[in-house]
Amino acid sequence: MTMWQVVILAAIACFALKLVGYLIPPALVSRPTPARVANLLTVALLAALISVQTLAHGQQVILDARVPAVLVAASLYALKVPFIVVVLSAAVVAAGVRALS
Repeated sequence: MTMWQVVILAAIACFALKLVGYLIPPALVSRPTPARVANLLTVALLAALISVQTLAHGQQVILDARVPAVLVAASLYALKVPFIVVVLSAAVVAAGVRALS
């Protein structure tokens, strides 16, 4: 199977999955348990994406300036600091760590 065949097959699978989502009755999704699972799944997928983008480089785990920057950003966000301050602080920490190493 070539790469293009895999891409086309994945596109068809994504389209079919989206189509199935439209066929689910709204009453099923509006119940408390499925709604909670959908909300928590979104957060879990976002956390996994951030982890992969921060710690991975190909097949390797890399600990570089992004790790302290994300930790600073997460702690400032937990303290409910304005978003622009969080982003700027994380950028300054990443730049500082890169300058020192």
